[in-house]
This record gives sequence, C-alpha cells and structure tokens, in this order.
Amino acid sequence: MNESPPLLLVDAPSLYFRAYFGIPESAAKAPDGSPVNAVRGFLDMLATLIRNRRPDRLVCALDYDWRPEWRVALLPSYKAHRLAPAGGEVVPDTLVPQVPLLLEVLAAVGIPAIGAAGYEADDVLGTLAVTQPGPVEVVSGDRDLFQLVDDARGVRLLYCGRGVAKLEDCDDAAVRAKYGVPAVGYADFAALRGDPSDGLPGVPGVGEKTAARLIDRYGSLDAILAGLDDPDAGFAPGLRAKLLAAREYLTVAPQVVRVALDVPLPKLVTALPPVPVDEERLLKLAEQWNLASSCRRLIEAISATR
Repeated sequence: MNESPPLLLVDAPSLYFRAYFGIPESAAKAPDGSPVNAVRGFLDMLATLIRNRRPDRLVCALDYDWRPEWRVALLPSYKAHRLAPAGGEVVPDTLVPQVPLLLEVLAAVGIPAIGAAGYEADDVLGTLAVTQPGPVEVVSGDRDLFQLVDDARGVRLLYCGRGVAKLEDCDDAAVRAKYGVPAVGYADFAALRGDPSDGLPGVPGVGEKTAARLIDRYGSLDAILAGLDDPDAGFAPGLRAKLLAAREYLTVAPQVVRVALDVPLPKLVTALPPVPVDEERLLKLAEQWNLASSCRRLIEAISATR
C-alpha cells in the first residue's frame, strides 16, 4: 500500500450492481417495505474500503451514458446484448429507485458522485486518474480498467471481481502476472481476445494466450496491423489469415476499449469531509430508509482516517 494517503476513485455502478445482487432484498428493507439492499451494500463496501485503504480523498464515478453513441458508431455490437426492448440498459426494477437514494446519501455525507454526458464511469475514472495528484487507487470489478494502472504515476487498480473483501491490489507486475501483458497493452489485448460482457467479439480463433503472445512480441495492436503487410513479420500463416479477416474490427475496437482520458469534468472538492456536510439530511435519510447502521459505519470509517 502507498505511504501517502491515496485518492480513492470508485466505480459506483460496478459496486452498486454487485451490492444489489449480493444482498437479498428480503435482508435489507426500508420501513415501508422498499428494498434498500443496493444502497446498504454499497455504503458498507465504501466503509470497508475507507477503513482498509485510508484515503484522504474520494470520488464516485457514474455512468451518465452507459453505452455512448460514439462507441456504438465504431462497434454496433458494443453492449448490444444489454439493451432493454424499449431502449436503455436492462436494470432490475427494484434497483432503479435505489440509485437516486444512494446519491442523496453520498451528497449528505459530502462524497462527490460525478459523471459526464456522453461518457461512461470508466471514462470519468480514467480522466481523474491522469489529472488528479497521486497516489490513486481505482476500485472496480471492470477488467477494462487494468489499462489505467501506471506505476510511474502511482495509479493502482483495486480489482473487486471477487468482492471488496477479496480485493486484488494490482500494479503493473500484477497485470503482467495475470494476463501476460503490461497494463499499457491491456486495451489492445482485450480487443484481440474479445469480451462477451461488453459485446466485443475479439478475433475468432485468437484466445487469451495468443493475444498475450502477440502483444508481448509486437508491443501494440497498431504494430500488429502494420506487420500484417510485412511478409517478414513472422506471423504463422493461419494466424495471419485470422487477423487479416478481422482487420476492419481491429482498426476500431481499440478506440472502443480504451478509456477516455480527457472527459470535461467540473471542479471537484475531493477531500473526505471530517463530518457530514448535511448531518440533518443524513439523519433523516437514515431513519426514513433504515440505513442508520450503514451510515454510522461509513461516518466512523471516515473519522478513523483523521
């Protein structure tokens, strides 16, 4: 762990979806019977992260556009399998009203939750990771964010694919050990390998090991594509044929996978507040929605960082 207190950047949708599916609705209800499992779980995860990582700054990133048109224009299959029949993302009916409530609680505590029109939470996280002073710890269960790891700037990914209690604290060496590529090559690697969860088809016949070997040997997808026209580039005939057949896809996929690093964002106060900025509002929300225990744990975790 870094010696200096980090900036904790939280992929809010990643965590509240995980909380929603990880806690039964029957175990977390408001007095009126409304489920608050996603809110309670998210607040408890945040408290655990703050207690264990001891940040002095924190920002939650939001999806203002979960499937940006500029990505879809490049690759129509992008997240197409997650489209609801009437448009928009498929989101459980009982999760939808919990998100505004969660944002109300965060606002009362004084934790900024921000997004940007036309961009996903990943893009907000990427922009903050390269523009805010380090060290930076990005919290997400999204593998695409391995590309943000940067040892020189002190940017790490706290990957919660198995939950916040089993975080994988990843620097560049961890990314190399996990996938066989450096963090800077992860987006190109993912484009080659594909990712069904995002509707990225990848190159048929090119799996994870072959994709890693290609990135390791040639350094980048641009170099791989350039090498396809060079008979001395060393591609096996079968592999060259597969890559040539996918050339059109490979020219656009990296732009889809790569996180935007230049999202226009408002000026932020990232410092964790010593006390809730609107304690009266927080108390009312906690009482109305049966969130007192989770709110208390979050405030205690923040206080313990002082």
